[in-house]
Amino acid sequence: MSRKFENRVAIVTGAAAGIGKSTALAFAEQGAAVIVADIDSQAGEAVVEEIRQAGGVAQFIRCDVTIDSDVEAMVALATNEYGRVDFAFNNAGIEIEHSKLADGSENEFDRIMDVNVKGVWRCMKHQIPVMLAQGGGSIVNTASIAGLGAAPKMSIYSASKHAVIGLTKSAAVEYAKKGVRVNAVCPAVIDTDMFRRAAESDPRKAEYAAGMHPVGRLGKPEEIAGAVLYLCSDEAAFTTGVALPLDGGATAV
Repeated sequence: MSRKFENRVAIVTGAAAGIGKSTALAFAEQGAAVIVADIDSQAGEAVVEEIRQAGGVAQFIRCDVTIDSDVEAMVALATNEYGRVDFAFNNAGIEIEHSKLADGSENEFDRIMDVNVKGVWRCMKHQIPVMLAQGGGSIVNTASIAGLGAAPKMSIYSASKHAVIGLTKSAAVEYAKKGVRVNAVCPAVIDTDMFRRAAESDPRKAEYAAGMHPVGRLGKPEEIAGAVLYLCSDEAAFTTGVALPLDGGATAV
């Protein structure tokens, strides 16, 4: 089996569940040493154990992306243990709000922005200098199709994901000649534990979510992981500054 990321090092935030977990497992399966970062220590350690049981290499670190010293420590763990950071999947984020713009609160706005926007900014701020020093690397940030257009009743979340795309494109241009590529993935509704919890309270959500995708189903976490690994691979060496929709055709309608 191909292990195209042998002797490479990947950081994945929000890696304890969902898209982050699937991506951490995929990196490890392809031979990368993986830093599994999350605020959920128990679930994060379980992901590390799963990787190790499969013969992979991984370490867990508790990282709250709203705390700069946590992010700095996460990157330092990678460099201290493995000497480099080849790939970073900045995936940590929080759930959307469900209210019209005028009904939102300032606390909600600040919390969503701190995690979804400043969290990504903090990660790149510490990852990019390491990549520059070693001669290159690849960063993928998690945005959303909500960052590509209007998103009624989740305007704050939508604004945060538009901002992630702005950070991604700007950094991509700033560091393009230095060997650091920066891209974003923009998923639609993905079948994760987070979504299932939301659907349990209102079963109509699952039916509606599947119907918004022309393919007629939800996305799978491993499908997002596959896109992330492609964007980090040598096959994508000419790809930077892209916000890639992964949406079952939703943005094509």
